[in-house]
Amino acid sequence: MPQGSNSEGTMQVDSALVRELAELLDAGNLTEIEVKDGERSIRVARNITAAPMTFSAPVSAPAAPLSAPAAPPAAPAADDWKSHPGLVKSPIVGTAYLTSEPGAPPFITEGATVAAGATLLIVEAMKVMNPITAPRAGTVKRILIRSEQPVEYDEPLVVIE
Repeated sequence: MPQGSNSEGTMQVDSALVRELAELLDAGNLTEIEVKDGERSIRVARNITAAPMTFSAPVSAPAAPLSAPAAPPAAPAADDWKSHPGLVKSPIVGTAYLTSEPGAPPFITEGATVAAGATLLIVEAMKVMNPITAPRAGTVKRILIRSEQPVEYDEPLVVIE
């Protein structure tokens, strides 16, 4: 009878270990974790997709008249990107890749148009490739990281307008 099984042949699960692994997932912003002990293994995973970000103008803001031409906004200073409404941040800690594999064309380039849900880049965390997708359609205004760069949770990655 395999280790960790009872007399009926079903696996006994250590719920305290599963809880501890789930807490490690949350604490480390991981997508999965697995522990092996001989023939017995416990894998805890969660399905993470980049949460769609929605943006809206304040309700009290007056709408611009359609007949008045809008002046193009000035390019924001480097620190101003952090408060840009089209900023896409890393949902996890890992290594960012702008291409699907070495030598492949990048997923995005500055000035390119992207559709909502299109892959912008990949963040690898614990050998799991996590696609970071566009929360909305728009133009890639700025890529704030370089390929193979380590990124932190909530780190600015891309600006879409």
